[in-house]
Amino acid sequence: MSEFVTIDLPPCSLRAQRWGDAALPPLLALHGWLDNAGSFARLAPLLAEHHHVIALELPGHGHSDHLPAGSHYHFLDYVRDVLAAADALQLARYTLLGHSLGAGVAALVASARPQRIERLLLIEGLGPLGDDGSHTLQRFRDALAPRSDKPLRVFHSIEQAVEARSMVSGLATELARPIVERGLLETGGGWRWRSDPRLTRSSASRLAESQVHALLRGITAPTALLLAQPATSYLPDAMMQARAACVADITVTHMDGGHHLHLEHPQAVADWIAAA
Repeated sequence: MSEFVTIDLPPCSLRAQRWGDAALPPLLALHGWLDNAGSFARLAPLLAEHHHVIALELPGHGHSDHLPAGSHYHFLDYVRDVLAAADALQLARYTLLGHSLGAGVAALVASARPQRIERLLLIEGLGPLGDDGSHTLQRFRDALAPRSDKPLRVFHSIEQAVEARSMVSGLATELARPIVERGLLETGGGWRWRSDPRLTRSSASRLAESQVHALLRGITAPTALLLAQPATSYLPDAMMQARAACVADITVTHMDGGHHLHLEHPQAVADWIAAA
């Protein structure tokens, strides 16, 4: 069984889903972009025998609050949010698990507070998206250009939303369902996404790849990185190898499957975590 908890942090409250006995060693899990705690619905119960699993929902995602009007979502602010949530949960030392965006955030959390992290477990991500300079100017202009957000799509049923997410992500409908059900809000005309529409806006800037490497060198915890095979397009082998080389104690494993390995192969991923 699991339960949901609220973590009050200024300027917003975050939600988290917990599995396992609170007396067990804590494992803090961070989901991917536009995902939520449902991302760990198949994996967390397998980990709960040995861990108190806490799947935190980042601001703007799942049931966590959206940022106030006029605010913007920045990658480094997610790092601050996770550190603040860990303090609020009184996690003096913990294992940190992240997927995709959550893996990028987790890596920088481990770099910022190395003394707090028991183990670092990363699925399909190691640090934030970087910048080689070739698209910096256009990205900057695009992010600052005037824009109006499109009206939120309204789905007639949960099934329609599941099918839409499945088509976009490539996940089978039964695997997409936990994320979709957690990520919907019922309205008068049907269902719409609960996540903040501002999450889809482009960032005006990214860290240079050299800066990402410098931050990754700050990770001291034993680290395990799990990558999908074939490689995800925005996680090319050469880039990931160069980043992994920056981490002193890291093991890299490849697994056949797509970007959401922990939903596709929960037992295999649980076995990978146990062996890490």
